[in-house]
Amino acid sequence: MADTLKVALVSRTVFYAPVWVAERKGYFEDEGVEPRFEIFDNAEKINAVMRAGEAQIAIASVEALVADAFKGGQFRIVASVAQKPPHFIIARPHIKTVNDLKGARFGVLSLHEGTTYFVQDIEKALGWTRGDIVIDAVGGAPTRWKLLREGKIDAGLQPFPLSYESEDAGFSNLGRIATYVPDYEFTAAFLDPAWASSHRQTVTGFLRALSRGQAAMAAEPDFAAGVLVEELGTTLPYARRAIADALNFKLMPAGLAASEAGMRRVFTTLRGAGLVPSDAAFDMARFVDPGYLAAAR
Repeated sequence: MADTLKVALVSRTVFYAPVWVAERKGYFEDEGVEPRFEIFDNAEKINAVMRAGEAQIAIASVEALVADAFKGGQFRIVASVAQKPPHFIIARPHIKTVNDLKGARFGVLSLHEGTTYFVQDIEKALGWTRGDIVIDAVGGAPTRWKLLREGKIDAGLQPFPLSYESEDAGFSNLGRIATYVPDYEFTAAFLDPAWASSHRQTVTGFLRALSRGQAAMAAEPDFAAGVLVEELGTTLPYARRAIADALNFKLMPAGLAASEAGMRRVFTTLRGAGLVPSDAAFDMARFVDPGYLAAAR
């Protein structure tokens, strides 16, 4: 009998391709694991259900985990899913360059996760002050795309293939956010060690299936593109281009291991925002437990 676990996801975006490929290929079933995925479109809701024990694994942004680690938080990252932000800066057609973003309403997932801080990186790079771009927490990438079309926000970060769709619809692509933030542990799988210690086989099986999904995405890009068509509601040409770009940009880390450079960038960003003690030293072991991934291999 398969072990059932609830897995919390943020939104329908390309960096979940290995998850969906693994599901379609039956890799979780091979490991005796039955994951039930739920999309929340909100980072705070994910953190809340994880704390309540209503979900056992989250594949989401890690800022709250890092900040909470200095307040007694116990969650630990066990695998990385996206180490480079896969987003482009997409804006309404009248906004032609990043300099036109001053005073613009910029939609983000949440006020306390990566994309919010990326907007601040844009301001800093342009020599502006905090608040020159108005940050509006509206939800995940599909929600941002809807609000852009409706004119309710002026700009937002869109991962491919939504970035392709928005360009073809006449919206402005102001470039990759990775220009401003080249390394960042953007999305990772994390859990409560207290639960994981008594479900070690389930965790290692889940990670092994996820790793196989990542490998299949690279080995069978056309199959992966077909999965994206179903999950993202996009076209096959967009999906094929998205898979190719994800592989070319090395969006998903080889071996799923969290990177020191990416975690350090999250840590220093949060420390600068006052969410981590100013005298705190960076220590990967405070946030990451590599043991489960090593066992899965």
